Amino acid sequence: MNTLMDSYGRLFPYLRLSLTEACNFRCTYCLPDGYRPDGHPVFLTRAEIGRLLRAFAALGMDKIRLTGGEPSLRRDLSAIIATTAATDGIRTIALTTNGYQLRKRVEQWREAGLTALNISVDSLDRGRFQRITGHDRCDDIRQGIETALTLGFDSIKLNAVLLRGLNDDGLEQWLDYLRDRDLSVRFIELMRTGDNREYFQHRHLDAEMLERQIQQAGWRPRARAANAGPAREYGHPDFKGRIGIIAPYARDFCKDCNRLRVTARGDLRLCLFGDFSIPLRPLLRTDADHEALVGRIAAQLGLKAAGHGLHQGHTGITPHLASVGG
Repeated sequence: MNTLMDSYGRLFPYLRLSLTEACNFRCTYCLPDGYRPDGHPVFLTRAEIGRLLRAFAALGMDKIRLTGGEPSLRRDLSAIIATTAATDGIRTIALTTNGYQLRKRVEQWREAGLTALNISVDSLDRGRFQRITGHDRCDDIRQGIETALTLGFDSIKLNAVLLRGLNDDGLEQWLDYLRDRDLSVRFIELMRTGDNREYFQHRHLDAEMLERQIQQAGWRPRARAANAGPAREYGHPDFKGRIGIIAPYARDFCKDCNRLRVTARGDLRLCLFGDFSIPLRPLLRTDADHEALVGRIAAQLGLKAAGHGLHQGHTGITPHLASVGG
């Protein structure tokens, strides 16, 4: 039974757990100058992750998304997936990756217990992909996706951040891609963070404009799953694939929030753009602190705000999305 409920009646079956702040891509909207460690990159160990997962599962959380930075930079990623899969009560184990290791590792991840996969693919065009990410890996990642489609994942989703003047005219290419592939592409509206003010002003594009465009092309809303993320998903009878729209600036975007976040250093974040975090790591060092850990997590839900402050330009303590897993 899920006992994680905030003061607005929202339940939280879904945890986004960052495994590392490091990322090897230089995406223009996140880490254009690359990852710069602060000299103290001591991220959660696999034992600490196991204790954390058991505590959240004890509170009824059943969906875990492993994020970064780039989680595949951790050499023990497959072991972490296996640890997650062995945790009683967890039914969905998802991974968000930039795809750098996808072709080489996806079968290993699936064998370890991974059930869902999200891959960041901001463009299907090789040149545009390189311009956005700083890496000429588009063809390799697309090969990895084709392999993943044969492995029986519950879901495969591709994430594309909408960027004015960089990838905002690629819909037709995406539609060709979706016609015969059983996956979803999710177009994500660029979000303002602590260090991208000028970039945001130059590249931001209203996701609802794209949503109206696909509706006019005959795409229709699909029913929302109980523990789904924030995307409004659309289907079309002529396409095997689906389209999702994530519009964080849309009205009532936060009213169905169902996820919490834990950073790679063990801090609980109630909101991606919140003003504070709650340290959990002191209670992750030994199994003896399990009950205290469960109590600390449960006690924080009353502090969760109704929504973010992005409309007012308030980005909280998030400097960039890699710092907390998006």
